[in-house]
Amino acid sequence: MIERLKNKLADKFETAEAHCDAPCGVYDPSSARIAAEAVLSMTKKILDLKAPDGSDAKATANYHNTLTRYIMVKEEQARLAKEEILILWTDYFKPAHLEKYPDLHDTFWKAAKLCSACKVEVSLEHAQELMEAIKEIHGIFWGSKDKDVAWYTAS
Repeated sequence: MIERLKNKLADKFETAEAHCDAPCGVYDPSSARIAAEAVLSMTKKILDLKAPDGSDAKATANYHNTLTRYIMVKEEQARLAKEEILILWTDYFKPAHLEKYPDLHDTFWKAAKLCSACKVEVSLEHAQELMEAIKEIHGIFWGSKDKDVAWYTAS
């Protein structure tokens, strides 16, 4: 009886898939872009931050506090970018997309690895490479929907 009911319901509703394991169907690489932009911004701020000469205890404490805050934001945003990339890769993209985008897996794998590199290092090069990787993902994602959505950055 339960099986019959389940089959009747299945016939009435379409299957839906979404990033949140619910039928919202909302996907967009913009959240990964925003996180990657924050990684790039924090990396620049870390590299530009000048350490005081050490004779001023208050200035030294402020420097360490600021540096720590920049690092924490960079780490969290790199983690968030990776999470957003992985959601798109594992939940949105299907085997059929591989026909149109044969490098899809490699593109996403490398982007996820760049997120990790940005956490481990303070590398302007890797932060910029992450932005480029997400720009490529942006193009693939919107191309898979046959939409021409312009790439832009907030900064």
